[in-house]
Parts: sequence; structure tokens; C-alpha cells
Amino acid sequence: MSTKFKAWISAARLRTLPLSISGILVGSAYAYLTIDNFNNNPEILFFENLNFHGSCYICQHKIIFKIFIPILALITTLGFQVLSNFANDYGDGIKGTDNEDRVGPMRALQSGIIKPQEMKRAMVITAVLTLISAVALVYVSLGIERLLISLFFLVLGIAAIWAAIKYTVGDNAYGYRGLGDVFVFIFFGPISVMGIFYLITKTLDWTMIFPSFTIGLLSVAVLNLNNMRDIHSDRKAGKNTIVVKMGTQKAKLFHYLLVTVAFVTASLFFIMKWYREYTIVESGNPSVFYFLPILAFALLFIHLRIVELNKEPALLDPELKKVALSTFAFALLCVLSVWLVSS
Repeated sequence: MSTKFKAWISAARLRTLPLSISGILVGSAYAYLTIDNFNNNPEILFFENLNFHGSCYICQHKIIFKIFIPILALITTLGFQVLSNFANDYGDGIKGTDNEDRVGPMRALQSGIIKPQEMKRAMVITAVLTLISAVALVYVSLGIERLLISLFFLVLGIAAIWAAIKYTVGDNAYGYRGLGDVFVFIFFGPISVMGIFYLITKTLDWTMIFPSFTIGLLSVAVLNLNNMRDIHSDRKAGKNTIVVKMGTQKAKLFHYLLVTVAFVTASLFFIMKWYREYTIVESGNPSVFYFLPILAFALLFIHLRIVELNKEPALLDPELKKVALSTFAFALLCVLSVWLVSS
């Protein structure tokens, strides 16, 4: 494997990809469960205020779960994340933020192996391919019958591309003004989870706001941890993240809040799902597997203790992987939970 190829793999930051698709997995899983519940118990349509009528997915009074929709959503989301990683490498590289003071692994531009012009070209190619994937996703999901909604999702796709690039690129990069946490929460949480849920089911379920908050908050926790690790180098480079603005101690409190509220929103969601089955479906024995994803928080609460005791920001680097993988584990456990509940 050539040195340059390794540099491109490093620039894509493969370790960030599982986190980026967690919202898609969660939204898709509960979209499948919603469709399965409706097919087996049509009476819940009234109680859950869902409206599937008029959907092209209804076939002989059954709603069909189209697997191509989550697959295209995963491809699109991975494209957005790789684009964001390339743009981050490029933006921090040309601004000098990635220097000898930086704690994490050396970036591609920082190493000199990849030139700024090459990275810019890669960003353009990735953006175009991702936009094509997004258009295909919207077309397969909504067709041309729902033109206004299709246009809305296309605008979201363009906004996601803009957000991926403008995080560190340009004079007004929002990542340098402490707004990265807001954009990460919105795009990794509600837009990802509730967006794919709508594209699959063609309906809105207000309870999905809870798991979308869980994924969004845990994604912000990863960014917050990254910014705590880089606080000294970011401050010297003029990158005013929330951590730089509030200081390490308040950033720790913010971190505890992110993980704790994520746990609460997840728990509330699973309680509502369990209670719905108990009161509406009247199965008499609602499945405890609804609560399976809570197990992912075990490592996260141990992680909070490590953060609390930390005195040296550089030592937080291994914790990033723990939070990112715990979030991905939560998403996978949601998929497993849905499979066990619906089987």
C-alpha cells in the first residue's frame, strides 16, 4: 500500500464513519418496527396518529419496507461524513490549526503528503457523488408525486454539503465560532433519525424525537471530547470552540449533561414503546427487548468517571473511540432490539 493511498485513507478518517451512520440505523430500525406493527395490528394506526393512506407502499393492505431506502441513506451519509473529514483536514491545514501542538493523529495536509489543491479536488468529487446519491435517495423514497417534500429533502442535502464544508473552510467557518456542536446535533440527530424514518414510512411519529436526541447528544459528546483534547492547540490557533470559550471544567459538566440527557431520552423512548404495546396491542406480555439498547450506556458511564478524573487533555484521545463506538453499539442494539421484538 503506497504512502499516498494511506494518507487518503487517513484523511477519510474511517473511525468516524460508524458514528455518522448511527442515526440512519436507529431511524430505519424503528421505521421497520412501525411498519411491522401496522401490518400486524392495524388498530394502532388510530392510537399512534400515523397516516399511511395514499402511500405507494401499501400493497394489498400491507406496507412494504423498501430496503433500498436505508441502503441509499447509508451511502449518502457516509459521503457527507467523508466530505466533512476532507474539508476539516483542508480547512485546519491551510489555517495552520493542525500543527506540532495538535494532540491527535497527524492530518493529511499537515504531513505534506497530500497537497491543498489535491484535497480541494477530492472535496469537489466527493460533494458531487454525495449529491447524486442524495438525489437518488429522495427519488426512490418519494418519487415525483410528493414534489414539495422531495424539494425539501434536496434542500436538506445541499445544506448538509454546505455544513460539511463550512465547518472549518472559509473566513466564517462556524467550527471556529463555537457552532460546531449545534450543527452536529441537528444533522447527526433529528435530521438523520427522523429524516430516514419519514423517507421509509412517509409519516411522522413525534416519539422519534427522543432517539434522535439521543444520537444527536452522543455525537456532540464526541465532538466535545475532541475539543477538550485539543483545547490548548485550538486556543493558540484562534479556533474558538465551545470548550475554548467555557474552559475545561465547564466543558466537563457539559459533557456529563450530554451523556446523561441522552440516557434519559433513550429511556423515555423505550418506556413509551413498551407501554404502547402493553396498553394498545394488548399482547399481555410486552417484550423486555425494547430496553436492550440501554446496555450501550454501561461503558459511557464508566467513561464519565475517567473524564472527571482527567487532568491532562491529551489523555482524553482514547476516550473519543469509546464514545463513538458506544453510540454505534447503541444503534446496533436498536436494530437487534427491533428484530427480537418483531420476530
